[in-house]
Amino acid sequence: MTVEELLEIEQIRALRDRYAAAFDSCDVAGFAELFCDDAVCEFPEEFGGSRVGRDTIAAHFAEQAERMSEPRDAVHVTTNPWITLTGPDTAHGRCYLLDLRAQQHAEADRAVSADGNPLLFLGMCEDDYRKVDGRWKFATIRLPFFWADQASEKSR
Repeated sequence: MTVEELLEIEQIRALRDRYAAAFDSCDVAGFAELFCDDAVCEFPEEFGGSRVGRDTIAAHFAEQAERMSEPRDAVHVTTNPWITLTGPDTAHGRCYLLDLRAQQHAEADRAVSADGNPLLFLGMCEDDYRKVDGRWKFATIRLPFFWADQASEKSR
């Protein structure tokens, strides 16, 4: 692996971090900029199914942001990133996702379990990336959940 390839992989890793930061801070404009025009977000049916196109993805996120009580209502933690360059302007990656409810909201939110467990989702982000005008963006996000019983009703 070359130094240039490592730098590309690090830029992609930072893209996933920017996703979490924009989501958690309810930054709709910043969130939208992370996606290709024709991006696809594939979610399980119990979470509303797939969304196609940056504008559709951003509009859905704006609806979610309005429902949050305030920025950082939930915190997205990604770990164990694995990124492979598949071409000069394409890549594929995976990471684990833990979505945690902020503690100050946990007691008032029925999505948190009776024992106060703030874990909302546990899943894997499986992403395809495309470099557009010199910047890496999401082309496809797939989000299979391993555990989401507490939050599936709230996320519709």
